[in-house]
Amino acid sequence: QFQLVESGGGLVQSGGSLRLSCKANGFTMDYYAFGWFRQAPGKERERIACISSTGDITEYIDSVKGRFTISRENAENTVNLQMNSLKPDDTAIYYCAAGWGYGNHWCITNYDSWGQGTQVTVSS
Repeated sequence: QFQLVESGGGLVQSGGSLRLSCKANGFTMDYYAFGWFRQAPGKERERIACISSTGDITEYIDSVKGRFTISRENAENTVNLQMNSLKPDDTAIYYCAAGWGYGNHWCITNYDSWGQGTQVTVSS
């Protein structure tokens, strides 16, 4: 069964770090590109980071550049999001998503599989 399961969220003080993980179950992740999204209360969901299926292309929104790093470990069927220098504005539910992108050296725009989300709360 095709499934994405996020973990690693929690409560952290401003300036702290968290590492989110997304475990892909039931499919071979080599063929898929991934993205991390977040949705804060009262705001639209936004894609904050993505990685190509080939792993050589990553993209970030400006507000997280230099602080967040997306990576993939195909052997472990896992995609990670390392978050450093966290700010209260980073507080949101974070979602992992996947979409077909075999052999593509770019981030995709269509994601058709989603995890259940993990809460990240940054206190000031």
